[in-house]
Amino acid sequence: MKLTSKSQVTVPQHIRAAAGIQPHSEVEFSINDRGEVVLKKLASVSPIRAALARVAGSANAPEFKGMTTDDYLRFVRGE
Repeated sequence: MKLTSKSQVTVPQHIRAAAGIQPHSEVEFSINDRGEVVLKKLASVSPIRAALARVAGSANAPEFKGMTTDDYLRFVRGE
């Protein structure tokens, strides 16, 4: 198997099937102690969990300190 001019390679279907890799799967490459390249499927993350991870900690701004949940909801709703 050869790399393309853009250093890309197609993972053979039987390898994808055995590893449970599907389109849009997250994968990771690493090199083991023997110098071999290892392809690993990462645990899938639900879209909701991914969205929450992107905004985690965003409500920690100083102006929100000491606010109750009700205070915060009134603030974001513009009440």
